[in-house]
Amino acid sequence: MNSKNKRIGVFGAGAVGSYIGGLLSKADYDITLIDPWDSHIAQIQQSGLRITGPEGDFVQHMKALHLSDAQSITDPFDIIFLSVKSYDTEWAAHFAKRFLSNNGVMLSAQNCMNDLLVASIVGHDRQIPCVISGFAVALTEPGKVIRRQEPEGGGHKVFRVGELHGKITPRVEEIVGMLTNVDGAYATQNIWGERWSKLTLNAGSNPVMAITGLGAQGLAENPSARKLYIQIGKESVQVGQALDYQIEPVNGIAAEVWARADEGDALEEIDAVIETRGDPENWRSSMAQDVDKGRKTEVNQMNGYIVEKGMEAGIATPVNEAVVRLITDIESGKIKPDPSHADRILDANRL
Repeated sequence: MNSKNKRIGVFGAGAVGSYIGGLLSKADYDITLIDPWDSHIAQIQQSGLRITGPEGDFVQHMKALHLSDAQSITDPFDIIFLSVKSYDTEWAAHFAKRFLSNNGVMLSAQNCMNDLLVASIVGHDRQIPCVISGFAVALTEPGKVIRRQEPEGGGHKVFRVGELHGKITPRVEEIVGMLTNVDGAYATQNIWGERWSKLTLNAGSNPVMAITGLGAQGLAENPSARKLYIQIGKESVQVGQALDYQIEPVNGIAAEVWARADEGDALEEIDAVIETRGDPENWRSSMAQDVDKGRKTEVNQMNGYIVEKGMEAGIATPVNEAVVRLITDIESGKIKPDPSHADRILDANRL
């Protein structure tokens, strides 16, 4: 069957899910968005999804269902993109599973390390990891998603798709071909190394912006924020290496360099790169956006996961532990984001 004849469901029509679904629909794929946000789904049903980005400003019409109306789905999906927050993975995968065809596949198009959880629910032969990196999108209001950067900017490919067992299969290549309608994509034999690289990237930029209240430009210009980012990444890479992951470069820098970020030359190399990764529009990470909106964050699935795996591997992760505590206090309203929190963590750990 031609992939454009396959039925594709996107469970979780947040910024990432909406943008992927919208661009695939524009490329004539059969897309259905499913999400619990009433006003967002209603707006798409009534007026379509407005997409603003490098492709221009346009409205894309496609099927959209509120989660409570999913029982009206009669034909199963051949491909499901699971694009919910990581803390919603378990219930969402169970919910979506009933709408997956017998030969269908579910892609975890999420942050964090959720693939084995999804596979345990739908079956290891029906789950495909999809790492998404460098994809700055946001829902600014119901029915409107925006993206800042150009597709494949600087040769960067956003989507990395691979099987749990590491072999490149025809279905992986098919999905890669489909995703090229959204941005650059490639098949990988090292999906676990890609996942840990992305986890390291997320665990650094996401909470640092959430803790400090800074955007991407502010982070790049703040020495303490950059140093906190680096220390988070160092611990993450050390844990990943102890778990025998072949970690792909993080922010274009080899994992081996991140692992010895306490050494002067490595620290200077990483710091120089992060200093150039600002954004004139001061883009805010997804976790920072969650904090701004008073929503629960994925800190436990990012930094908390690194702490958990560090304990298993015998690797100390005091900076990530401090990040989890601080974000938890921000979520509860005990404290507010402030740039001084970066110094607070660094000083407490004598860094």
